Amino acid sequence: MALTILTVASPFAPVGADPENDGTAEQVAGAIDAALVRAGHRSVVIAPEDSAVAGTLIPLARVHGGAHGQAPDERAQAAVLRRVATVVAGAVEDHAPDLVHIHVRDFDALLPPQDVPVLATLYEPLDRYRPEALMSRRAKLHLQPVSAAQVRGASPGLTFLPPLEIGVAVDRLHIRVPKRRFAVCLGDIEPEMGFHIALDAARQIDMQLLLCGGLSRGAEEQRYLQEEIRPRLDPKRRFLGRIGFGRKRWMLGAARCLLAPSLMSEPTPVAALEALACGTPVVAFPTGALADLVEPGVTGFLVKDAEEMARAIEDCEGLDPDACRAVARARYSLDGMTERYLARFEELVAGGTAAAAGVA
Repeated sequence: MALTILTVASPFAPVGADPENDGTAEQVAGAIDAALVRAGHRSVVIAPEDSAVAGTLIPLARVHGGAHGQAPDERAQAAVLRRVATVVAGAVEDHAPDLVHIHVRDFDALLPPQDVPVLATLYEPLDRYRPEALMSRRAKLHLQPVSAAQVRGASPGLTFLPPLEIGVAVDRLHIRVPKRRFAVCLGDIEPEMGFHIALDAARQIDMQLLLCGGLSRGAEEQRYLQEEIRPRLDPKRRFLGRIGFGRKRWMLGAARCLLAPSLMSEPTPVAALEALACGTPVVAFPTGALADLVEPGVTGFLVKDAEEMARAIEDCEGLDPDACRAVARARYSLDGMTERYLARFEELVAGGTAAAAGVA
């Protein structure tokens, strides 16, 4: 059965324009769009005008946002969402999609007035969503978590579809290079990422640590950089900022391990998935999806503080890189993710079991 799927992406970040630096939601939206076209379905994508999609693009004037892909203030955010909601309603009228797939945090502001199934993928911890959005009883609205950990302990009465885990490009990430004596941290420089703890752990065993990631201009992020990160840097513990795909792949492939001392319940630890795809174990705090991702003694270690992290870095030397690659290919491939999404679309359009298999 050929489907028509309308994808609604963030108005603040293009889809497919720079695949190496796209955010998680943009990468997922782009991968699904391409998979739909390859499978003979019709893909219509609402996204910024500088996006590059496989299907039909409905362009939005590019809006430059603030942190986490949102507008810099609530008034600007509301104005942008109203404009996008109008575009969504018009696209449903013009293209008659079988399903609308929304990749925006404020998904409830973009629901079309027409009676059409809507799937909203939730990329962030649930406490970042408005409770009334998650509790919506609108018919044919389905909430899609990206990990079991994301909905574990959710408020009673909330209903979600079975999780669909994020995938990464395991074939592009595949690399075999000699392991070296350094560790890597990868991600945005934010207090909740806990990178200062990783720096302390690396210093304890005199391990080289390369910290790579973007930095927001927000006051909290700048304070964290100046007060917690920079004082811990030295010739062996360095902050490299953003790096390109090729350099990231080499660094992840050659590193002894990736350090992920996240202090938040992260539902989508993409850096950890990329590390496993490169054959590199993960040393992490047991928060969010990291607790389910890391198999102690096989794909890394779960630790509770800098001292345990330091010991685990040394222990990673004895782990098998191929065991990490095998887990990434079996559970977290981009192709596997898109296949699961296309199957989910067909089930929802048909009113099948997925729609009724929520987690309360």
